[in-house]
Amino acid sequence: MKQDRAFSDSLGAATRLRALAMKELRQMLRDRSTLLLGLLLPVILILLLGYGLSFDVEHAPLAVVDESSSVQGEHLVRALSGNRYLRISRKAGMGEAVEAMRQGAAMGIVRIPSDYARRSESGSAPVQLILNGVDSQTVRTVEAYVSAALSTALQKQADRSTARGAGLEIVQRTWYNEAGQSTWFLVPGIIVIVLTLVGAFLASLLIAREWERGTFESLFVTPVRPFEIVITKTAPYLLIGIVDIAICLFAARYLFDVPIRGSLAAIAGVSFLYLLVSLQMGLMISGLARSQFLASQVALIVSFLPAAMLSGFVFDLRNMPGWLTPICNILPATHFVKIVRELFLVGTRPWDLAASVLILCAYSVLFVSVTTRTVRKRLR
Repeated sequence: MKQDRAFSDSLGAATRLRALAMKELRQMLRDRSTLLLGLLLPVILILLLGYGLSFDVEHAPLAVVDESSSVQGEHLVRALSGNRYLRISRKAGMGEAVEAMRQGAAMGIVRIPSDYARRSESGSAPVQLILNGVDSQTVRTVEAYVSAALSTALQKQADRSTARGAGLEIVQRTWYNEAGQSTWFLVPGIIVIVLTLVGAFLASLLIAREWERGTFESLFVTPVRPFEIVITKTAPYLLIGIVDIAICLFAARYLFDVPIRGSLAAIAGVSFLYLLVSLQMGLMISGLARSQFLASQVALIVSFLPAAMLSGFVFDLRNMPGWLTPICNILPATHFVKIVRELFLVGTRPWDLAASVLILCAYSVLFVSVTTRTVRKRLR
């Protein structure tokens, strides 16, 4: 009797479990957003982590100034050009080369002095190597590539020469991050992550939360305009973001000793602009999604992950595959990372960053326009 009852209970439990499992399966298949995220998110993460996580340095741009106009100097230039990890660009003078490095078009400068040929015959030939130290990790790799290429060229030159072997002396200097501190490179980028979280991720829940609670419909009977909804939704989080900007700047300067070589007002102004862009992106996502879950997942995929992986925050964009580079360059976070790092470490003049600032302004206008149209459509 007891055995029959136990068997009956086990059979009933199995039946209930099967019915519940079938119910959950059908519910999952009906919920397309959950199914899509469950299948799409792993693919996106694999692509981002596989192609974005790379410490390899390839095709590093290098400016070369050959003041000697000699055969020996040409041998050095050819040796650098033959290195597949370097991309050589010859400059007419140091002023042009320094400007290229200031604008980020060159990671370093190799200067061959005018008396290089004479001094190489006497056994001591200095070559100046100036490196852009903003990315301390990449700088060490580029220095090793340049040293290896120059040493190989020197050895070949010595083998062909009947005179005594030339002694190559690389006079190396690092600009913008003389101590090679990695925190100087990372901390300005952390500001991007903080503002992305506060902006896009939190703002993505605002309109979707009201749709779920049923409070958004109350706006239908009011004379409020869609643009006014967007502004009022943004304002409280804008105040929180301003406090976060102040905290980040204080921590960067006084906790991590990151130098501020550019204008502090320019850094604060650009940070405010990116905060506004991030908030408007979050509101746009929230306006398009009626579910908080869906909105948060979409915000994670289109804002936080790209800001962390594809903006240059940690990994040099020049090391990305060719097909991924255009995607990186259209991200708002990429332009903000470039601006804030150069203002912190290089002291770039604000008007040199006008193109990136205009792109952020265009994104702000675009996101506000899309969000306003989305809200207007639903109000109708």
